[in-house]
This record gives sequence, structure tokens and C-alpha cells, in this order.
Amino acid sequence: MKTLAIDSSAQTCSVALVDNSNLLCEVFSNSGLTHSQTLMRMVSTVIDITKTDFSTIDSLSVSIGPGSYTGIRIGIAAAKGLAQPGNLKCFGISTLEAIAYNLYGFDCIVCAIMNARCEQVYTAFFKCNKESVERLTPDNAMSVEELIQTITDFNFRETLILTGDGANMLSELSTDDNRDIKLAPLSMRYQRASSVALCAASRAEQGFVPAEKLYPIYLRAPQAERELKKGRNIK
Repeated sequence: MKTLAIDSSAQTCSVALVDNSNLLCEVFSNSGLTHSQTLMRMVSTVIDITKTDFSTIDSLSVSIGPGSYTGIRIGIAAAKGLAQPGNLKCFGISTLEAIAYNLYGFDCIVCAIMNARCEQVYTAFFKCNKESVERLTPDNAMSVEELIQTITDFNFRETLILTGDGANMLSELSTDDNRDIKLAPLSMRYQRASSVALCAASRAEQGFVPAEKLYPIYLRAPQAERELKKGRNIK
């Protein structure tokens, strides 16, 4: 199955084309340009480099959050626009789960961490091995202090690898019992479209939806809404 994958959930942006488990092409940017400027150009680049007839693509996978409100909306809108003419199967993938797939093939526990700003993070735990990535906790939004306490209380014996664009916020973390906690290499830390595709492929024929049913997942209200409630003293 040939899959086009998109991730625009954070500052980075990437597009990948995967044929079954074979990565044909991936374009990745951490330039700081807005995704509305870069995403469709990256799609065109991937299609052109691989000389792919778009009609041969079977499915489309996209990260649906958590993450940047604007970035997620841009990615989903692009996915819908690309998928609807050919009625492609679509997979909406948790950004945190896709990040965990950066460590697919390693025997470890993964703590995926995204920087949610204001000393907050989006996070979830996964167990990785040579054959699968298993979710251990749901996606959550919490403070850095709460995550540190969660890791301290978490019962694990395997190596715990911190990854994601917020992982460096916990780079000095250590526990009293000297459990093995490591920061993932930079190349395995960012959100990547290839990992979005890999996660979608693990679901085979399960979990796909028509394009019109792709929806974003937000774990927090937008900042403007939070500030409005704060100004009005609304809980």
C-alpha cells in the first residue's frame, strides 16, 4: 500500500511517501516558515522526486494532534483536499504516538514529550520493541513538574527514552533509584511524517476514515480562549 503522510503539528513540517514498509522519500523542514508556505510545496517535491502518479497512492495519513492549533488545522485541511478527489483512505494519527514510532525497533519505554509552551507539555508513554509500539497511557497535557513526578512514580525496569520536541525540558532528570533514563538523539526527537506513515501502516485496514471525518485533537483550549476566560475569571 502506497501512503502519503503529513506532519505539521509543531514547528517542524514534513511529508513522506511510503510503499508498504519502504520509505521512498521524505522532506523535512525546521526553517521556522509557516506551514501554509511550505506544506503543499513539500508534497509536490515528494511527488516529483519519486515520479509518482498521484492516482497510484492508496491512503493518506496525517498527525491530528496534540500540537500547534494552526499547524494541525493546516495539515488536516491539506489532507482533506488531497484525499477527497480520489476518495482515499485516511488515517488520523496521534502526534505523540507517531513520535514514539521514531524508536520503533528499540527495546525500551518511550516518553513522548511535546512542548506546549508556558512550562506545559503534551505527553504519553509507550512500550517499544522489535515488532510493535504499545500505548501505555493516553495523551495528556500537564506541567513539566507534573511530568517529572509522573516519571518518578512510574514503575519501569527497561530503559526510558525521552523524545519529542519537549524532551530537552527534562534533560537533567534523574531518579533516586538510578533507573536508566536517556534523551533520544536529535535525529529521533522531532515529529516526522515517516513515523506517521509507519504508525498508520501498523493498523492495516483498521482505523481508517473518509477524509471528511478527519478531526483535530486538542488537549487544551487555544491560548486566546484561555486568556479570555482568565480575564473574565471563568473556570
